[in-house]
Amino acid sequence: MRALIQRVRRASVEVDGQTVGAIDHGLLALIGVDKGDDEARADKLLHKLLHYRVFSDAEGKMNRNLQQAEGGLLLVSQFTLAADTRKGLRPSFSSAAPPAEGERLFTYLLTRAQASWPRVACGEFGADMQVALINDGPVTFLLES
Repeated sequence: MRALIQRVRRASVEVDGQTVGAIDHGLLALIGVDKGDDEARADKLLHKLLHYRVFSDAEGKMNRNLQQAEGGLLLVSQFTLAADTRKGLRPSFSSAAPPAEGERLFTYLLTRAQASWPRVACGEFGADMQVALINDGPVTFLLES
């Protein structure tokens, strides 16, 4: 599993013109699921999402994690993160988990995140989503489990 995380001042997700998830300051995490991913990888990724130190301390250094910064976590499924882009000019999705498995693991990650942290929001798996954000920094990292 992988997550493209962005530190945000705020972020939201709309489906059919309706906001389905929103946070103020925190992390927007675009989640990709690969073939062979499992619950153990989801748990490892969640640990990184909650504990990765990307928020500034009093000296301006990135020493605080999401929980220490009391930020929100917005999880958005994005199967295109599993694309192989090494060859050619068109992405290959052969390494992406099948939709049913991707949804199962995304839902598992979401459920575990909601049980671990009170400020969790999400998009809608498989929907055509419009994601809005104000990137803080900008600060963007690719996390892999």
